[in-house]
Amino acid sequence: MRTVAAWLLGFPLVVSTVLAQPTAAPLSLGDCIRLAENAQSNLTIARRLEEIARYALVQARAGFMPQVHFGGGFTYNSPQIGAPQNFSFVALNGIREYNPLLTTALELDTSGKLRAALARARADQDAAAAQATLAARDLRRAVTAAYYRLLLARRLIGVAEDALAEAQNFEKRARLLSEKGEVAQADVVKAAGQSAFLEAVLSTARLEAESANHELAFFWTSEVAEPLALVDVFDQPVPPPEPPPGPPPSGGGPVPFLGRPEFKLFDAERRGFEADARRSRADLLPQASVVFQYGIDSLRLRIRDRGYAAFVNVGVPVFDWLRARSQVRQFELRAEQVDAQRAMAERSFSREYQTALARVRRIHQQISMGQAQVDLSAQNLRLSRLRYEGGEGLALDLVAAQNQLAQARTNYYTAVANYLNARADLEVAAGK
Repeated sequence: MRTVAAWLLGFPLVVSTVLAQPTAAPLSLGDCIRLAENAQSNLTIARRLEEIARYALVQARAGFMPQVHFGGGFTYNSPQIGAPQNFSFVALNGIREYNPLLTTALELDTSGKLRAALARARADQDAAAAQATLAARDLRRAVTAAYYRLLLARRLIGVAEDALAEAQNFEKRARLLSEKGEVAQADVVKAAGQSAFLEAVLSTARLEAESANHELAFFWTSEVAEPLALVDVFDQPVPPPEPPPGPPPSGGGPVPFLGRPEFKLFDAERRGFEADARRSRADLLPQASVVFQYGIDSLRLRIRDRGYAAFVNVGVPVFDWLRARSQVRQFELRAEQVDAQRAMAERSFSREYQTALARVRRIHQQISMGQAQVDLSAQNLRLSRLRYEGGEGLALDLVAAQNQLAQARTNYYTAVANYLNARADLEVAAGK
């Protein structure tokens, strides 16, 4: 009894706790982008490559610093047969040799090889940063497109449901009037055909919404079939397009599309090839190094035998059968190829920017025209319904009015989605 009483007393508390738990808030576009950026994606790979390039820069800088290491060795050389005081291998110094040495080596960059390697590492780091920026931008654009696609698909479901409900009501009225002998059986057939057609349209719209839900959820979860709760921005007034920029001044003012990260990537690639050319050219120049050793190199392991030695090495290349010169020319041609690609990209990006500007302006005008079309189509449907019920109109006119309203609402929501996507494309084209 005590157990039952305790359970009865605790049950309301459990129910109130469950009901008090907050439901998941609808996801905004910013929330979806953050979820996608935190998930494993091409952006994650690009960030790893950027980190790898940063460590390569550390390695290139380390080439200018003295390299210190400690090494110890012991060599045994067998005595000669019949002359134990002598050792067998004449190239060695004695029967036993000890050489624990602390060695410091410094490469003098007389040829410019180390400076070229450092420049290449910096170019690789800048290229990796540009690639990461491109990956983040492309991910945001893909999530944005999927977000608006899902919102549009759900709106079109509502349009199809409203049109189907209107068609079914018309079918019911047509059947009642046909039973009373007030309308012909052909009107019933037209109404039933319209209902069947809209049922197929609704099924297609629901399939499109499911596919759009899968596409958006894919960016951060494997549970793509779970319906996503989204903030419906179609209920909010769309922002007006920004005023078009004026022509650049004659002195050469800033051009928006030149701020795209692709140009930073081109610059980094060119600097990388130029560094490779300098590194290949360094093979034709003298290279020097300094080595300093401190420790013991003796036939006995005694601290008083310690000492130090310094070595200066200079290498002068003589002839390499034009290998270095051909490498230099190869990298110079690659740098010129990057210049050609940049010029082509500049023309292409200019076209994309102007096209995006035009699309934003034109599609924004379509939104206001689409809203007016929706209002007129709704009024036309109301008048067609009154005429038909009053015996003055045809069933075909009413069916056409229903289709016109459904198409007008579809056009309006499609224009809103196209406008929001066009604004996103303009941001990409402008390098934002």
